[in-house]
Amino acid sequence: MSDDPSLFIEDTRSNWIRLRTSIAIRWVAIVGQLMAVFVALQYYRLQIPIDYCLLFIGLSIIANLLATYLYPENKRLSETENLLFALFDLFQLSALIYLTGGLNNPFSILVIAPVVISSSVLGIRSAVLIGGISLIIVTVLSKYYIPLMTAQGFTMQISKVFVFGNWAAIVITVIFLSIYARRTTQEMATMGDALFATQIALSREQKLTDLGGVIAAAAHELGTPLATIKLTAGELVEDLSDYPDLKEDAELIRQEANRCRDILHSMGRVGKDDLHLRNAPLSEVLREAAEPHIERGKKVNSAIIGDLDPADQPKIYRHPEIIHGLRNMIQNAVDFANTAIWVDYSWDNESITIRISDDGLGYPEHMLNRIGDPFMRSKKQGSDQNQRPGYQGMGLGLFIAKTLLERTGASLKFANGSNADTVRTKSNKRSGAIVQITWERAQIEHTAKELGPNVMMV
Repeated sequence: MSDDPSLFIEDTRSNWIRLRTSIAIRWVAIVGQLMAVFVALQYYRLQIPIDYCLLFIGLSIIANLLATYLYPENKRLSETENLLFALFDLFQLSALIYLTGGLNNPFSILVIAPVVISSSVLGIRSAVLIGGISLIIVTVLSKYYIPLMTAQGFTMQISKVFVFGNWAAIVITVIFLSIYARRTTQEMATMGDALFATQIALSREQKLTDLGGVIAAAAHELGTPLATIKLTAGELVEDLSDYPDLKEDAELIRQEANRCRDILHSMGRVGKDDLHLRNAPLSEVLREAAEPHIERGKKVNSAIIGDLDPADQPKIYRHPEIIHGLRNMIQNAVDFANTAIWVDYSWDNESITIRISDDGLGYPEHMLNRIGDPFMRSKKQGSDQNQRPGYQGMGLGLFIAKTLLERTGASLKFANGSNADTVRTKSNKRSGAIVQITWERAQIEHTAKELGPNVMMV
């Protein structure tokens, strides 16, 4: 399977449609066609080739019945099966229009329906094929058709100008709605996949956070039985002084029990430390987020903006969303930086601000308004491959980071160093991308009054 999410969407989207849905839609079309034929004959007394009309409607009925009895209700259509169903519907409808006046028939507009559905659920090749065939059919129907006749033998048709207008309107509508339906469906599918990826990333971060609690609980629960084993082994060592072989085994048991105690002590300390660090100073959270990228060949600088006292910095919650979101933002800066990035932070009574900048080329100007959209780019191209060897794509990572941070109440601004509306520093090297993340202080700050009783997880 391809690693490109857009290809994943393209390849699997047609498999979302159930056969039962296609059958239900076709039954609605069959009922509508029968009603139109009945009204034309009984109410307007039009002369139409009723035998051939019923023949093509009957073919649609037979196709529906066969599909109902040959396949299970939960069957999902493949790309090829969806294509064949769409072609069948298109030709069946075109045959009825041919028998009833061609483009003089106002129902000729229904040719658009199979095309729009195909554009929404089929791959690009299949959608283009359906669209091309529909345009050919509409063109043929503008010239060749069986005219509608009244009961008195008069031919019902509109002027050639209006026939041409109908043809042009259908062609333009087919092209426009096909493109619109496809782009809209792609946007929805892309956003759905990106949100799914966000949930996976958040779930992974949450599991890592919860692991410390599990370790602490295991160390606590296993401590008592290990102490009993150690005590019993010590008594056996004393009682077996006259049996050297058995005494040696008992001594080995005591040594291994001591070893298990040391391991659990170490594990328990790590787990308890994690439980107690549900909150941490702002600088510590930033250090934790930047830690995986410190040894990647780019210098990571961190400093407080302004004349603030480090001792007064707020303690914030170590939510997985915050850690993972900041980590992705720092990763993106490291990927695009030439030599260094800066992670600066500040606070006041109302807000907490983090600014991540680098000395790279910055965001492309035409992409600034789209920063944070998923799958903006899926592959490295041109000079990016040589200049940014650590770069693996732009779009999904930023989307995940932006989504996670916004879930915690953050607001984000993206800019370049050359035009950023930010506080300038003495360094003129910060010409690359800048992302500024701001929270209301009350949203993420941990306060001492919120501390509850110390409850051991079991």
